[in-house]
Amino acid sequence: MTTTRTTQQWQEADSSHFLHPFTDHQSLAAKGARIVERGQGIYIWDTDGNKILDAMSGLWCVNAGYGQRELIDAATRQLETLPFYNAFFNTSTPPAIELGELLPQVAPAGFRHFFFSSSGSESNDTNVRMVRRYWDLLGQPGRQVIIGRHNGYHGSTMAGASLSGMSGMHAQGGLPIPNIVHVEQPHWYELGRDMTPEAFGLKAAATLEAKILELGADKVAAFIGEPVQGAGGVIVPPSTYWPEIQRICRKYDILLISDEVICGFGRTGHWFGCQTFGVQPDLITFAKGVTSGYIPLGGVMVGERVAKVLIEQGGEFNHGYTYSGHPVACAVAVANIKLLQRLKIVEHVRDDVGPYLASRFEELRDHPLVGHTQTCGLMGAVQMVKDKASGTPFAGDLAVGMICRAHCFANGLVMRAVGDRMIVAPPLVITRAQIDELVTKARLCLDLTLADVKARGWF
Repeated sequence: MTTTRTTQQWQEADSSHFLHPFTDHQSLAAKGARIVERGQGIYIWDTDGNKILDAMSGLWCVNAGYGQRELIDAATRQLETLPFYNAFFNTSTPPAIELGELLPQVAPAGFRHFFFSSSGSESNDTNVRMVRRYWDLLGQPGRQVIIGRHNGYHGSTMAGASLSGMSGMHAQGGLPIPNIVHVEQPHWYELGRDMTPEAFGLKAAATLEAKILELGADKVAAFIGEPVQGAGGVIVPPSTYWPEIQRICRKYDILLISDEVICGFGRTGHWFGCQTFGVQPDLITFAKGVTSGYIPLGGVMVGERVAKVLIEQGGEFNHGYTYSGHPVACAVAVANIKLLQRLKIVEHVRDDVGPYLASRFEELRDHPLVGHTQTCGLMGAVQMVKDKASGTPFAGDLAVGMICRAHCFANGLVMRAVGDRMIVAPPLVITRAQIDELVTKARLCLDLTLADVKARGWF
């Protein structure tokens, strides 16, 4: 590819017109955006010609890697045949129907109905509408409250941001909206190191039961959680946590929503994260990896308990989107799922590269800055601390994570900083040799970060 403008020209145009998500626009305009112009496999290239290992799969989504011809061809064929038609007015399209037929092959047992959207945020808005409609149809309209978790992430629309437990989001826009509340997250390293992970997992789950009893079970519609908290920092819960959450939801007849926007389609070493943790949810949120990010698509997998009521008792469900079941997006999703099946990607993650990433991240624990590491499938986190023995963190305003992130970009690696927790979620097609490259670059960037904090007298 030949760039038609200089990097500076792209940056000036970007700053003049493009308001980026989750961005300080004034700060970005001062320094200029990194302009990414192409990708192949697990790598991206910017307009300065730098080759960068994308250890974040774009934004948790390019599961099949960049440049997969089967997905490109599927989009092209559908664009030439029928680029768009809606699913309103008793109308459907072949790609949406085919995706609905294919998804039960990879979904957990009991999921045969699917509501399509364009993103995880839209899908979680759909969940809010759907669970309240479900209880209304069952003659329990008082069940309005949905319980999420502190530091959980479920999107940035009004409902999605409300379900999320991010204080920075709630500080803007009068959030959360009514009847959405939050309980503690299962973050053992931050909240529970005075007990075993197993004991802490039960304690964290008990906060859900306490909240249900505080509100009254007859007021609670659902609990929503990510199998592994992604944007919160790749927080892998203790083994006891999700079975106890399941028990509590069943005890009080609360619907359980598994938000699989990040964990779905192979990321955890199973098709879905709920399978990794042995959970049987009522609803599953999906997006991102369903098309490997090649085109926007999201949706809700609706378990039979909910689907039966909506279909047989519900009449018209007054909810939906222009792009629900978009034919091009569905065609790409079909091609993507078939590609992941053909490449045996789930087995590749579960049996090969997932365990290998875990072993290589374990080696990083000897670094002076690293207090803890966690992995689950092809998700990983490195917790940087001021003192390894006590786990004492750096002061938040020092932004040590951002220092490390800058070193990563400068040395050909995308790692995301969540506070001082450096996280990865590389494309699922990554090899062991490429994991070695990732870890070598990560260690170099930790070394450079250590030198910086020592020079500033912080360590």
